[in-house]
Amino acid sequence: MENRLKNKNTNNPDVWTAIQHLHKAIAAGGVDPKLLTLLHLRVSQINSCSACVYASVAAGKKAGETDERLHNVAAWREAPFYTVAERAALALAEAATRLQDGAQGVTDEIWEEANAHLTEEQIGAINLEIALTNFFNRINRTIKEPAGQTWG
Repeated sequence: MENRLKNKNTNNPDVWTAIQHLHKAIAAGGVDPKLLTLLHLRVSQINSCSACVYASVAAGKKAGETDERLHNVAAWREAPFYTVAERAALALAEAATRLQDGAQGVTDEIWEEANAHLTEEQIGAINLEIALTNFFNRINRTIKEPAGQTWG
C-alpha cells in the first residue's frame, strides 16, 4: 500500500500541537500506559488500521507489555491475561468504536462496569484515548498510511 499524501510536510503544525496536548491530558488521567496501548491496539484492530496496529504493538513492547497480552487482545473476552478493570476498559473501547450501522454503542451496563473499576479521571483519559485512536485510524485509512512506522 502506498501513502496517498506525497508531501507530509503540508500538515498544519497547530494540529500537531493540539494532538500533543491531548496526549498530555490522556497521560495525566492515571491510566497505566500499557492499558492505553492495549486500547489503542484493540480500536485499531476493529478499524483495520494496519499502521496503528503495527505502532501499537511496537509501543506495547517498548512499554514492557507481554506478547500474550498483545497477541490476544482481539480475543480478550476469552483470554485469561486481563484484569477486571482492563476488561471494563476494553468493553468501553469496543462499544465506543462500533457506533456504525445501528450498533448499540456504550450501554448503561458497559458504563456502570467501567465506573465500578475505574476512576472518573481514568474513564475521561480512556475516552480521550479511544477518540484519538479513532481519529488517527480514520486519517490513516483515508490516506492509506502503510504499516511499518512507529510514532514515539
